[in-house]
Amino acid sequence: MTHLDDFLARQAFALDPFQLRACDALQAGHGVLVCAPTGAGKTIVGEFAVHLALAQGTKCFYTTPIKALSNQKFNDLVAVYGADAVGLLTGDNSINADADVVVMTTEVVRNMIYANSPALQGLSHVVMDEVHFLADRFRGAVWEEVILHLEPEVSIVALSATVSNAEEFGDWMQTVRGDTAVIVDDHRPVPLQQHMMVGTRLFDLFDPRTPRSGRTGSPRRPEVNPELMRYIKHRTLTLDSDYDDRGRGRNRGRGAPRRNNAVPRPNLIRQLDREGLLPAIGFIFSRAGCDGALHQCLRSGISLLDEHHARQVDEVVDRYVAELSPADVEVLGVAEWRIGLRRGFAAHHAGLLPTFRHCVEELFTRGLVRMVFATETLALGINMPARSVVLERLVKYNGEAHVDLTPGEFTQLTGRAGRRGIDVEGHAVVLWTPDIVPTEVAGLAGSRTFALRSSFAPEYNMAVNLIDRLGLSGSREILHRSFAQFQADRSVVGQAHKIDEAQRALRRIDGELATAADRRGLEPGDPTLGGAHGEGAVDGVPYAGFLGYVALREDIRARERQLKMARRRSDLASTSDDLAALKRGQVIGLYGNRHRGVAVVIEPASNRDDPKPMVVSEDGWCGRLGVRDFLNPPEVLGSMRLAKHIDRRTGRGRRDLASALRSTGIEAPRGRQQRKRADAADDRELAQLRAQLRSHPAHGLDNSDDLFRLAERRNRLVRDIAKLDSNIAARTSTLRVTFDRVVGVLTDLGYLRTVDVDGTSTVEVTEPGRVLGRIYSESDLLVSECLREQVWDDLPPHELAAVVAALVFEARRDTYSGVDAMPGSAGLRAALADTVRIWQDLTEVESRHRLTPTREPDTGFSVAVALWASGRSLTEALAAAGDRGSLLSPGDFVRWNRQVVDLLEQVAKSVEPGSRLARTARSAVGSIRRGIVAVELS
Repeated sequence: MTHLDDFLARQAFALDPFQLRACDALQAGHGVLVCAPTGAGKTIVGEFAVHLALAQGTKCFYTTPIKALSNQKFNDLVAVYGADAVGLLTGDNSINADADVVVMTTEVVRNMIYANSPALQGLSHVVMDEVHFLADRFRGAVWEEVILHLEPEVSIVALSATVSNAEEFGDWMQTVRGDTAVIVDDHRPVPLQQHMMVGTRLFDLFDPRTPRSGRTGSPRRPEVNPELMRYIKHRTLTLDSDYDDRGRGRNRGRGAPRRNNAVPRPNLIRQLDREGLLPAIGFIFSRAGCDGALHQCLRSGISLLDEHHARQVDEVVDRYVAELSPADVEVLGVAEWRIGLRRGFAAHHAGLLPTFRHCVEELFTRGLVRMVFATETLALGINMPARSVVLERLVKYNGEAHVDLTPGEFTQLTGRAGRRGIDVEGHAVVLWTPDIVPTEVAGLAGSRTFALRSSFAPEYNMAVNLIDRLGLSGSREILHRSFAQFQADRSVVGQAHKIDEAQRALRRIDGELATAADRRGLEPGDPTLGGAHGEGAVDGVPYAGFLGYVALREDIRARERQLKMARRRSDLASTSDDLAALKRGQVIGLYGNRHRGVAVVIEPASNRDDPKPMVVSEDGWCGRLGVRDFLNPPEVLGSMRLAKHIDRRTGRGRRDLASALRSTGIEAPRGRQQRKRADAADDRELAQLRAQLRSHPAHGLDNSDDLFRLAERRNRLVRDIAKLDSNIAARTSTLRVTFDRVVGVLTDLGYLRTVDVDGTSTVEVTEPGRVLGRIYSESDLLVSECLREQVWDDLPPHELAAVVAALVFEARRDTYSGVDAMPGSAGLRAALADTVRIWQDLTEVESRHRLTPTREPDTGFSVAVALWASGRSLTEALAAAGDRGSLLSPGDFVRWNRQVVDLLEQVAKSVEPGSRLARTARSAVGSIRRGIVAVELS
């Protein structure tokens, strides 16, 4: 019996073909890349790697991108192989770290590699769950570092969501790791059906008469359900009067903003229950939104559990809160949280205490929570499959701006729907709002994959570790082997091919230009072709002066387009401002394509960002007008008195209002003057270009034949070639240039030095550089500089924690208030001031080397952690870190304490063993590890 036969005999179900292919490849000694939809069962391949390592007497690391997923996988493997065989390492937690199977976050294995940890001895397999996370712009480089640095004899099991460039990623892994089997499967074991809910009516998104989007291999893309489109069109006519901003019906207050989801959530949940779509996850892209949705359900009185199931909820909750003190139970609002759980509702987001999140996950898995309002972090691997997933919006905040969901994000979120072995099919429900277009949703649902793009970039800690292990040239070689460079090189091949084609076309056009000039009887030296500007061929270019004349014409057209776009932007901004300023009763002129004449404003705009006042026109049309309805800003022509209550919902009411408008005698001016030409006429650059054109010797030529057409084609090709050349230079040099700049900063600051070895100049890591190599932080170089200048050495434990917190904390809003406002001792303020001074000096060096400056220290959490480490109560600590009078969320409090503890432990290990700073750092860690922080870090 083979190891695979033994593994299969232990399974409760037969493996799918893609799972068997992957396991066969693993057993044959190959690495594997498995790309399959969420919920398809990729992790079974990782579990076989664990089985294989244990059967062979070797070791396996199972890595995940987040601690919650590591904890979950640890518990899963312990249930199968027992506590003695499985360990856990997450930075916070160390359980049985010497076990043959260790679950860890990806950063942990990266740090082991750089430290040449003895734990790597005997390692045969590394599972990289959610490997597509290497596209993450903040942490993605860690995955590539691990793939590049693991010993060749270690087999990598890479598990990814479905990506459209799986073969490209697999080719790269084969290049850097050797034989790697690429196994792609698009089949969802539980088909996913797409829906849209309009009000409380549920529609299929796609036409039921055509193949649905959940099935692969469809001969043609399904059409949007025509019944859905008809219903939305009908509903749009009455939407403005249907719901208030809380979804309570008519009489929405004047000026109140419309909700994104007009349906009250209790009504939504009742409808989902009637349709048999519970349990469900409602994805809401903000913590406050999740909490608000939960409170709305609690206020409604709706309950999804009977008393028998509510008692089971109590048993689970009691187990999770058993270690909390009575005071913490009160501060954390356990009683209110329990009420929601007993009725089958919960929120799930990073602001919750991890204990609460884990409790929700268990209750949901057991069917005791029927509706969870969650942020998108729940979609990342955590085992909480549901029968349906509900999306209230298709826009999220990415940390910098509100952006549309990508097809990959839509797929990741909706992939939670459908429980294997329980559901016949899963259901994705998008709630319709006026700003959601069904055809765009269909495009998201139909685009089942996304391209994986590397986020690999050199950083300070990475640079010193690479150079310490491989030297400067070896480090550059690693950069050349990265997936980022692999993708750039592949792109460069295509770009170079395009340049070759363009240059061949250029040579053909040069010949055609000469022929066209000859047909007109023009010789190369003819002054009409450019005179002194270029007779004959210049640098191999025929008739360079004439080509310059054609380029002048193109520059004039380009400048005219710029001015037109600038005018359009100015007009849009002016129109938006004027629309927002319109008042009730004002009469405006309509000059658009859809509406003409005059109209009276009956309801001013409520949203200044996208103002849309409601008007009634003289022909009885009623509706909202936006920026796109005006070619120029709206003009107020007069005003009329309006009754306090206007009947705009009936045809008779609108006709009466239109009649009253006509009786005012106000008319729209005919042929309204448009401000179009003045801007161009006044533009100095455009005037200069036109003057140069008129004075050019070629200006008298007839421009109606092939000569000008060929010249324009030639200039266009020259521009294309220059752009391609620029793209190639940027793609091939970005990593190398960034790395060299990082090396320059580290050399200037003394972390690297140039030495002569046998007549050859080389770069080596200094002792401060080795300290930097042990600091894994976004502000790693700033931490190292502070350690080197010893500005933290005399601080007591709670104040050291406060300073370290300033280097890890990042406020969710712009709340940094500076060091001067920091309470605390003179010593703490001095240490913070020194830290900021060192940061300023560092950013000057970084700017000189053209690198993005290190993030400024943020003292927003410093007071809270200092109070907590001093033994003060949880209430005081939460209030000290609050924002705008509110308490910091317990989940955030624990999370930031975790990061402070992590950096303090790195400091303790980086400085001289037994030094005062090392002892203080360890003492600070002990002071923080108490109460709910100790519960969560245990």
